[in-house]
Amino acid sequence: MLRALTDTDEREHLCGKRSLSILTTPLTPACFCKLSSSAPNKYGNFVDNLRLYVRGGGGGMGLPRLGGQGGNGGDVWVVAKKNMTLKRIKDKYPLKRFVGGSGGNSSVRALKGEKGTDVEVPAPVGIAVTTDDGRIVGDLNEEGDRVLVAKGGSGGSLYSAFEPTKGQAKHIRLDLKLIADLGLVGFPNAGKSSLLTALSNATPQVASYAFTTLRPEIGKVMYPDYKQISIADLPGLIEGAYMNKGMGHKFLKHVERTKQLLFVVDVCGFQLASKTPFRSAFEAVQLLSKELELYKEEVASKPAILVVNKMDLPDAEDKLAELKEQLKNPEEFSDLLPGDMIPKNYMTFRHVVPVSAMTGLGIDHLKSCIRQSLDEEATLKSSDVLQEKLLRLRSH
Repeated sequence: MLRALTDTDEREHLCGKRSLSILTTPLTPACFCKLSSSAPNKYGNFVDNLRLYVRGGGGGMGLPRLGGQGGNGGDVWVVAKKNMTLKRIKDKYPLKRFVGGSGGNSSVRALKGEKGTDVEVPAPVGIAVTTDDGRIVGDLNEEGDRVLVAKGGSGGSLYSAFEPTKGQAKHIRLDLKLIADLGLVGFPNAGKSSLLTALSNATPQVASYAFTTLRPEIGKVMYPDYKQISIADLPGLIEGAYMNKGMGHKFLKHVERTKQLLFVVDVCGFQLASKTPFRSAFEAVQLLSKELELYKEEVASKPAILVVNKMDLPDAEDKLAELKEQLKNPEEFSDLLPGDMIPKNYMTFRHVVPVSAMTGLGIDHLKSCIRQSLDEEATLKSSDVLQEKLLRLRSH
């Protein structure tokens, strides 16, 4: 039986003794299904993976007695389009089949047959095109990017005894990986959705149950000089996400396409369910780091900022001081973690920023830290690119 806490209930929890006893059983994938079936912003309405059948058109027949060559079959391309979503593709093309046009036959009137019509599959920006076995065919990072997914067959010619060939046929997957400057990383009820609302123009669904965002939300942080920074609040992690528990990989694959990470933890820690252990803020940080590390180590190596949320709660200052002390020497507190969940490399944060998304405390300072971190990273990359160009020039 699920029970959502009211705002009053949540504010009455005492710091360090808060137990989000809103579940009688641990969080499981089945729980997500149950919630998503009744939630107004249900995750089922958001499609982030689509399997399609694509086939290039067959080539046209050659003309042996005159040496005529048949036209090549049409190719199938996936093309990044503005304002396109995977759900829109699914609704518009329910059969999910895309076949290139057949090449024209060679004839007395036209010895060179016409090429078959190419077919374009419209797709949103931020798509990875993969084969069924996970091999990456290409990425669509900007509007207009295109990836060839099925080549048309060759027209019949002297080299093929004037017999045409069939076009390539395969299944492909369009896998949405959001592109944002920062991705919010946090366990359920850390206040990520509330933080995104406080930081930006996004209006994510916010609730005080210890579940999680059911669909990605992108917010834009505006600065006085008109600089915009995008922040993605992604489907949240639960322990074991790297093994695809809960929404595991739905979350983690999106994190891959953000420049930096914004860890968000509840200063007082949390307990996901009555049968799961209470986790302090320090434990939450290390467990989040480990989940990222187990999924893909390069994800865990991204630059990161730690946001310590809910600083308006009682005893928050004491808890923050304790967390900062633990982060200085994390190895000394590793015994607080399960043995298999100790990170190989403890995360180093560029900034540790205490905030209250509820009251607005620290939000302006956090915006400044975000801007500073991204600007520093951009400067480093520009410097690296310049050094690489200089090395190339010297080698010639």
